Amino acid sequence: MQQEKAPQYHYLRKQTRWENLWFYQKTVVLYQMTVVFCRRFLKAYGDRTVDQMVQAARSGKQNIVEGSADGVTSTTMESNLLNAARGSVKELKEDYLDYIGSHKLTLWDEGHARYGAMQDFCRRHNCIEDYEPFFERWTDVEMANAAVTLCCMVDTMMQSYMKKKEQEFVTEGGIKERMTAARLGYRTNQRKEMEALINENAALRERIEQLQHENALLRKVIDK
Repeated sequence: MQQEKAPQYHYLRKQTRWENLWFYQKTVVLYQMTVVFCRRFLKAYGDRTVDQMVQAARSGKQNIVEGSADGVTSTTMESNLLNAARGSVKELKEDYLDYIGSHKLTLWDEGHARYGAMQDFCRRHNCIEDYEPFFERWTDVEMANAAVTLCCMVDTMMQSYMKKKEQEFVTEGGIKERMTAARLGYRTNQRKEMEALINENAALRERIEQLQHENALLRKVIDK
């Protein structure tokens, strides 16, 4: 008879593959786009905006990675870091809006002729390879509006993702609850196995007594 495998009890959460998250992929685009934007349109020296924008773009991307990694053991750390990522992306969006405003450029809102096309392009494309061919071709107004659009989409996606994580926490609990559940599950399984062994042992004793009785009867027949 094939022995059943013992059930597995896990308290660590499954590692999120952040590289597959669309909002993470868009933050990779935002970081690379911002590096090129600052090189092309901002002063290389004497302008703190360059460092601030590049750092905000990098922070948005890196905090998603760190938050997803820490989420294996800590829902709180994951939530805090994802929220920090959102804050960095919001800061980056403000920098692009400030650039548009200070340089008297046009913000492509819903009434602008290119608003719909830009929204559609950014919505459908997540990978850096889809954007790189335009980095050296787009004007500053095109690049800035694309970046603002991406920032808004990342923020919306992250809000939905964090609500999903919140619901997971409500239903599954944090690390302490999962550790307790895993331990209780293990103990319950151990108790069931012990009960099964006790019942099996009792059955074997009963069978032994029955065989001894049968053996005694046979001896009486032989002795006659």
